Amino acid sequence: MNALFKALSHPVRRRIIEMLRKGPLASGDIAAAFDMSWPTITGHLNALKEAGLVSPERDGASIRYRLEISAVEEALAFLLAMTGARAEDPKEEAPR
Repeated sequence: MNALFKALSHPVRRRIIEMLRKGPLASGDIAAAFDMSWPTITGHLNALKEAGLVSPERDGASIRYRLEISAVEEALAFLLAMTGARAEDPKEEAPR
């Protein structure tokens, strides 16, 4: 869980996750969206992979990354538990 929240703490990684919400993307397409070196983008993708937030799959000569919804759901369930809200109704306010 710590690796997951550490991965989510960086704005570039959150933006990559937003991009992957629409579907899997090749690493080159992800890198093209940022003004960063390839090693820097690779480091961000590796941090997301180690946190279980994305999974890579080879597609010919490239690698495509897919968002792992189960890791996102796990983080959401943890946050809801911390606020006292139930997962069935995230709009419900926590007791004060």
